[in-house]
Amino acid sequence: MTTLQIGLLFGFSTCVVLFSGMPIAFALGAVATVFMFFFMPHASLDTIAQNVYEEMASITLLTIPLFILKGAAIGKSKAGRDLYSALNIWLSKVPGGLGIAVTLACGLFAAMAGSSAATCSAIGSSAIPEMRERGYSPGLSAGLVAAGGTLGILLPPSVTLILYAVAAEQSLGRLFLAGIVPGLVLVILFAGYGIFKFNLERRQAQDQADHGGERSRILQVDSYTLKEKFMAIPRVLPFLVLLLGVMCALYGGFATPSETAGLGAVMALVLIALVYGAWKMSDLKPIFTSTLSEATMLMLIIGMSLLYSYVMSYLHISQSAAEWVVSLHLSKWVLFLAVSVLVVVLGFFLPPVSIILMTAPIILPPLRAEGFDLIWFGVVMSVIMEMGLIHPPVGLNIFVINKIAPDISLSEVVWGTLPFVFLIMFAVLILCVFPDLVTFMPDYFFGPAAIR
Repeated sequence: MTTLQIGLLFGFSTCVVLFSGMPIAFALGAVATVFMFFFMPHASLDTIAQNVYEEMASITLLTIPLFILKGAAIGKSKAGRDLYSALNIWLSKVPGGLGIAVTLACGLFAAMAGSSAATCSAIGSSAIPEMRERGYSPGLSAGLVAAGGTLGILLPPSVTLILYAVAAEQSLGRLFLAGIVPGLVLVILFAGYGIFKFNLERRQAQDQADHGGERSRILQVDSYTLKEKFMAIPRVLPFLVLLLGVMCALYGGFATPSETAGLGAVMALVLIALVYGAWKMSDLKPIFTSTLSEATMLMLIIGMSLLYSYVMSYLHISQSAAEWVVSLHLSKWVLFLAVSVLVVVLGFFLPPVSIILMTAPIILPPLRAEGFDLIWFGVVMSVIMEMGLIHPPVGLNIFVINKIAPDISLSEVVWGTLPFVFLIMFAVLILCVFPDLVTFMPDYFFGPAAIR
């Protein structure tokens, strides 16, 4: 068979197995193993475990379970509730301040936990009932939390950026820094929409009240004294110290990314013990159980995805596909648009982890040949993949919100998140027009890269 025929069969087989409902890790591993049996020397089957181990023997990947442990420690504590409550108290007088508090809390929590699902669950469980109590519509309440949760795959410590650093052979420190400003851009866009929608709903509620309708609770505004505002700070200050401490250790040159991940995990465990008294085995067991479960699942997906990519490379599928894309002589931005559409479509069915490891061998060579900055592209790709977390059919954050707020129907959650999908698209456009928003911070701290 020709390389083209093998490649088409490889892609078709992958789609069939994935749509069969088989877990992603086993699906990718099964396809890779079958093609090794039929199209590679039979001796290669004896080296599957060795190949997976060698592909995963990266010091960068060591950071993943450690960052997951740090996120689990933060996520299983009451840090999310306290962080949201403190921001809500300080922003209570601002029109739409509740929505701003939710967005900021999601951003800060995502930067500490590094998990979209954990961010949605931790912030949403407190924020959604309170927004509903204040008269926020179900869609806006769900949309703000679901969209804020997507920041978990962009702001450091992002597992997505860690895997991209491995796949693209780029500096993890640069990628972490590059994700900060785009994350702030998204926070501003999400908060801005929250303010606009809040005021729109408030005007509608006021009109309804003026015409003899029931007065909506959205018109109520809580008032807090200065003493209450300052009393809210001590509960969140230790976690902000944790966030700043980890960042300073990494970018101050005091620790490597893997050492920083370990430092962050230990500091998180110490803080929840001191702040919330979570030091007993009964308190720690859920944290370690969650870490073990999530890390095992993720590392299994990574291992099988890397084996899948290895088979693609051995059979020259990825190289031939990359060469074919280059031979089309697409203009720089048409190529980028085509790759972006591919990532969006894959986001309908696959999580970001699999998208990166499956597509990197194919899409990165043409992008590099066209002169794209791969640090910039990694961040933009992560932003694009954020859409996959809040649009069906996969939409992980949609189902997390539906679970923690069962009184909000799935259709209301989907329609509530739709405006944020368009905001993410707008953010991608901004980053394309102003690429320095991504590259400024890594260039400032590390100096301009000789070869991007």
